Amino acid sequence: MLRVVIGPNPPPRLDKALARDVPEEAALSRSRIARLLAEGAVRQEGAVVRDARLAPREGMTFELVLAPAGEVETRPEAIALKVVWEDSDLIVIDKPAGLVVHPAPGSWQGTLVNALLHHCGEDLSGIGGEKRPGIVHRIDKDTSGLLVVAKSDRAHHGLARQFERHSVDRRYLALVHGVPAASDPRLAGIRGTGFEPGGILKITTQLARHRTDRQRQAVVFAGGRHAVTRLRVVETFGTPPALALVECRLETGRTHQIRVHMAHVGHALVGDPVYGGRRKASARALGAALAAQVAAFPRQALHAATLGFRHPVTGEALAFESPLPEDFAALVAALRAGAGAGRGT
Repeated sequence: MLRVVIGPNPPPRLDKALARDVPEEAALSRSRIARLLAEGAVRQEGAVVRDARLAPREGMTFELVLAPAGEVETRPEAIALKVVWEDSDLIVIDKPAGLVVHPAPGSWQGTLVNALLHHCGEDLSGIGGEKRPGIVHRIDKDTSGLLVVAKSDRAHHGLARQFERHSVDRRYLALVHGVPAASDPRLAGIRGTGFEPGGILKITTQLARHRTDRQRQAVVFAGGRHAVTRLRVVETFGTPPALALVECRLETGRTHQIRVHMAHVGHALVGDPVYGGRRKASARALGAALAAQVAAFPRQALHAATLGFRHPVTGEALAFESPLPEDFAALVAALRAGAGAGRGT
């Protein structure tokens, strides 16, 4: 039983007031409180209260009946994980390409969540009333790299707030066709693009589901969700330059954001089967053998290389880096050796 006293100047709705005044250590979100109200788990002077729209007054006292965290239907699986950092509230994983993050139709087993349920076991204190890992951000199945997951409700809420405020440092390395340079006049004519000091290309659009292919995202400028990507060229390959290794920094984190934004500006990711079109690396610039090696790369060349945030419980500043995985690193090494490399701006 959790006792909540409504403080001064309460919000106009009970669910909002309870979310504001619930003790911080309880780590109850507004959506969780709404479910408790609907389930009849909120009481005032012994009477069940279900109306989330009830206008609360200062000094009103409510009791919230919290059931122990329940087991989830998703089953634990003994899948090897590369754990970068872990404590009782968080775990940071270096995810390999090919691993789906969350169970979904067609991928109910063999996911990161299945692996985390096995790895964490009883250390999971409950997210939203269930013993499950708290996924606050995802990376695509065929993207590799760093991912932070909450093991407790308090960590889940704290991380979610940082992602909402865009205060998490997320940087990806991507190998793209062409070179997105400030000297290219074509980029100046693409809506939603502009260059910042230091040769940083900023892409600002809305993203929404594609009108005809519901598995894809599309750039729109009315409706959709605000999306901002900044990128800089790290290295170029070929004579003349035909490919670039770029660092992409996410201000927002929408589904497929980097892949869609890079395709929007005409620099699709190498190996991207969805947004890459039929673009091929230039055999003239790279040589036939290297161009064929680039064409054979089996996934989008995208890696979540840097992740920085504040620990949602202790406040400690945490920062992690992940080197390129073997397949990506081998391709870059081959390009450096066989095509020559130039430094970015």
